[in-house]
Amino acid sequence: MQLYQIKYRKFLWPVLIGLAFWLATPLRPEGVSGAAWHILALFVATIIGCITQPLPITGVAIIGITLTVLLKVVPMDVAMSSFGNGTVWMIAMAYFMSRGFINTGLGHRIALNFVKLFGKRTLGLAYALIGVDLITAPATPSNTARAGGIVYPIIQALAETFGSRAGDGSERKMGSFLVFSEFHGNLITSGMFMTAMAPNLVAVSLAKTLHVNLTWMGWFCAAIVPGLISLLVVPYLIYKLYPPQIKDTPNAKAWAEDELQKLGRLSLPEKIMATVFILALVLWMLSSFIDLSAALVAFLAVSLLLICGVLSVDDVLQEKGAWNTLVWFSILIFMANELNKLGFIPWLSKTISHSLTGISWGWVLAILMLFYFYIHYLFASGTAHVSAMYGALLGVAISAGAPPVLAAMLLGFTGALYSSTTHYANGPASVLFGTGYVDQASWWKLNALLGLFYLVIWGGLGTIWMKVIGIW
Repeated sequence: MQLYQIKYRKFLWPVLIGLAFWLATPLRPEGVSGAAWHILALFVATIIGCITQPLPITGVAIIGITLTVLLKVVPMDVAMSSFGNGTVWMIAMAYFMSRGFINTGLGHRIALNFVKLFGKRTLGLAYALIGVDLITAPATPSNTARAGGIVYPIIQALAETFGSRAGDGSERKMGSFLVFSEFHGNLITSGMFMTAMAPNLVAVSLAKTLHVNLTWMGWFCAAIVPGLISLLVVPYLIYKLYPPQIKDTPNAKAWAEDELQKLGRLSLPEKIMATVFILALVLWMLSSFIDLSAALVAFLAVSLLLICGVLSVDDVLQEKGAWNTLVWFSILIFMANELNKLGFIPWLSKTISHSLTGISWGWVLAILMLFYFYIHYLFASGTAHVSAMYGALLGVAISAGAPPVLAAMLLGFTGALYSSTTHYANGPASVLFGTGYVDQASWWKLNALLGLFYLVIWGGLGTIWMKVIGIW
């Protein structure tokens, strides 16, 4: 065999910065222990490695935890306990559930039905495709899988049906508008549900280390108003700012009907998948009231899919995204937790909050949101960004007097919304921009405008809504 290609140059910055932090241990601030400083050095090096990616993120995380044990920062048994995190396993189970949508073809059928119902105009098509994302989001923690695996194939088929193809000058006929609308629909739905993308669950785990418990239903109730407003308004804004050349699509309904006819009647596997999906949603909504953990609900759903034959054991074993996430997520959450346990995060929060004495918590929270949002221009991974900053920023907000759940929610929502920055901001951005339908200048310019809209709606109106429903 040939050796795999490793980007050795991209190890340079993680190694140099991690080493610099480690060697600076004697100069660490008063109040920070040597062990806390050492885990900080390894955590920072690991996060930078996740950004530069000399190896995929899982490989970087494995090296990080190996060094943590090898350098005797934590013992092996403690490090291995990281793989028992219930939230991480919930993500893996949700990945397996999303495989059921693909196996059965239910996601494809849902998309075609939306096109059939709302596809007379191009704007209606955009709302229809976003509706597919909205329905599948609660049980699909890979927003990349939703955008690239379920919705984009429909976009491509529709665009090409109306003569809009990437690379031949016809992109603006329809494809550009639909691709960009789906990207924003995807990031909005990612913010609306705790289980709609992996970084949300990173945030939930980090909030828990600061004794802030976020529930599935609590997240949904907080996000429902800003989320629905965004879903209704943003496609229309894109329609006005970046209009398609083809505005009427009378053939779309006929095309969808023809595709549905080819699929035939709803199959038994699709019926089982739909039933289990609805059951999981109901139990997630009720989980905080009936003392049933969200992770157990996910395990129950996957068990039912296995028993009914919708999923096979091979499907579970071959779901690369789930096992990949399980490894790197467990390691990053463990390292972040150790920063808190060893006292670094409490020290940092107190230090920053003291420097903000005299400033109201509202202004502090607004500044933190803006900083968290715009610093994402430097990140190519939502997960790396959340892992690096969410816990520290939440600690600062709480120390400044902000209501803990409000701060946790607003920063959690920001972890989805800051993807409205660059064409490399997250997985869906890379997938949809990579289709070639939207040029880079348009992507950045339109996202800059829509990002301001999100900050006002989710930060301003969202705060008022959470006051109305008693979250703070």
